[in-house]
Amino acid sequence: MTLIDGKAISEQVKQEIAAEVAEIVAHGGKRPHLAAILVGHDGGSETYVAAKVKACEVCGFKSSLIRYEVDVTEEELLAKVRELNEDANVDGFIVQLPLPKHISEQKVIETIDYRKDVDGFHPINVGRMSIGLPCYVSATPNGILELLKRYQIETSGKKCVVLGRSNIVGKPMAALMMQKAYPGDATVTVCHSRSKDLIKECQEADIIIAALGQPNFVKTEMVKEGAVVIDVGTTRIPDASKKSGFKLTGDVKFDEVAPKCSFITPVPGGVGPMTIVSLMKNTLLAGKKVIYQ
Repeated sequence: MTLIDGKAISEQVKQEIAAEVAEIVAHGGKRPHLAAILVGHDGGSETYVAAKVKACEVCGFKSSLIRYEVDVTEEELLAKVRELNEDANVDGFIVQLPLPKHISEQKVIETIDYRKDVDGFHPINVGRMSIGLPCYVSATPNGILELLKRYQIETSGKKCVVLGRSNIVGKPMAALMMQKAYPGDATVTVCHSRSKDLIKECQEADIIIAALGQPNFVKTEMVKEGAVVIDVGTTRIPDASKKSGFKLTGDVKFDEVAPKCSFITPVPGGVGPMTIVSLMKNTLLAGKKVIYQ
């Protein structure tokens, strides 16, 4: 069993980006600039945004954090999005989700200029991704592809089961795993809460990508010998022994599933760090104007 070390790979990728940025700046080019909008004080969002700002420093990017209280109006937030769309100094920006209930996430996503949408959530980027055109691929699926690539995991002709059908992970992951490319060329099945034979589907899978948000859902009897298991779940479970008062738990019952796998990602330290690195890669592409002029 090989443990897929997302933390080590993410550090490697950040160093590669930093070297490229240093070269761009040395040749008189512009330092890539990522902006982030954070609404309210959700613990998870605070942690993510802090990690993104820190990653920007490592990669040599300029970063800006724009904060709003939870009672910000939708119109005020949309006005800021439009302002960032027009700001030539900002190469890419994100609005950290989830947003408060009174704000339409979809409206915010669609207001972002798709050429600066480094999260890859805009319908234009999603559409381009689904037909294999250059675009900003959403961060978590992109990070998973990078892990499969760096560990040289065979995907062509393999049976891949994606657990979960979210717009952020499940759907794009399924589309990417079936594209004519590496990683890809897999036979993909998407399972969700209404799937009848979910356990049987998993038992036949060469690759399982679990993105349900249900702690310890994938158990040993669901996984065949030698399978590759990618765990996207990160649920906070109360744990008094931890300083934070919680522990991050994946969708896979790691201790019992791991011995059967050829490759498996841990939680934390697997897919999580790669998500942030993918955002950095998209920001570099935005800074270089590689995908959109």
